[in-house]
Amino acid sequence: MKSGASGKDRPGTATSAVHAGCPAPRPGQPVVQPIVRSSTFYWSGPSDGVDLRYSRYGNNPNQISVAAKVAALEGTEAGLALASGMAAISSTILAAADAGDHVVASRHLYGATHALLAHELPRRGITTTFVDPGDPAAWGAALTPRTRVVLIELPTNPTLRVFDIGPARRAARSAGAILAADMTFATPVNIRAAEHGVDAVIHSATKYLGGHSDLIAGVVAGSRPLIEGVAKMMKLYGGSIDPQAAWLLERGMRTLPARMERHNRSAHALAEWFTGVEGVRQVLYPGLPSHPDHERAVRMLRGCGGMVSIVLNGGGEAADRFCSRLRLAVPAPSLGGVETLVSQPRHTSHVDLTSEEREALGIPDGFVRISVGLEDLEDLKADFRHAAATSPGRWAVEQATG
Repeated sequence: MKSGASGKDRPGTATSAVHAGCPAPRPGQPVVQPIVRSSTFYWSGPSDGVDLRYSRYGNNPNQISVAAKVAALEGTEAGLALASGMAAISSTILAAADAGDHVVASRHLYGATHALLAHELPRRGITTTFVDPGDPAAWGAALTPRTRVVLIELPTNPTLRVFDIGPARRAARSAGAILAADMTFATPVNIRAAEHGVDAVIHSATKYLGGHSDLIAGVVAGSRPLIEGVAKMMKLYGGSIDPQAAWLLERGMRTLPARMERHNRSAHALAEWFTGVEGVRQVLYPGLPSHPDHERAVRMLRGCGGMVSIVLNGGGEAADRFCSRLRLAVPAPSLGGVETLVSQPRHTSHVDLTSEEREALGIPDGFVRISVGLEDLEDLKADFRHAAATSPGRWAVEQATG
């Protein structure tokens, strides 16, 4: 796209979200690209002058379109959409590491990613050293001659830590490894990770990129050679995205900047409000001065995100009661939707860890993760005020009466 009136070489994030990846407009053609359900396409051979198209290869028109939008939003050469966030993570690692190779990863990772690295990939000869991302020296100390991937997550799930990218980036460069980052919680609206030296920018697109809790998808953005390697793994392991899910994902990304602006604003206001709610022992939100990474977060991020985590007095029993009393917010194991979603990591994302392991990561019993949606803020406050009330109230009456 040519420079606009502002003189920029690249369109802004909102413009890219709406227009990137879309076919050039032509009279009589639809403004919104239709869903192309075909699994295969006419092709007699290279003499046809087009590449072989097959939806498992990720080159269906809907798959191509959404991949281009991902790359535009992240500011990378190429992008790829896959069937899930875990397909994106696993395909990226498998593209970079062979049997006998090594990964250095943050200890603060999504639970399924941790399980993949700790239990599944060792069966394929790929080992991982987990490090404290808050210790700058830990990254370099964990490197081996076979390190091929350095993996981080920002902000972390569910403690919302915002660690410095620099030490991990320097370690990756010194080892000749790729720096991969799960940026699901941040989105390209709040930070473009490639501008900070991340080679493989990964999202569970099920969350904010899709934004409506109606699809499962993952994306990877990076250089063209890196994406070609990930696409090869996607083809072999069957992780391509369905055309209809690709269409839904592209539709969701069109409104990503507008949604994230409200997510950011509402989550910040709700986090401040929670600090005065009886029964709430701790509030975790990078935008609060009390957060351990507050200064770094406001320096690195254009918004502190739509996630708020709280720790309730009374441990797991209090958290169970809190979730059961919600009337507006929805207890559900996901995030990033237009509706407010609430979950307990001990039951969902980090269920495979022991209570001691969760405690060491800052996830004690009583921890509740809140994905703040687009509802009116005062309605959310009323719902959470009722759920957090320490007096028996309506919940106890309902339980007694069945």
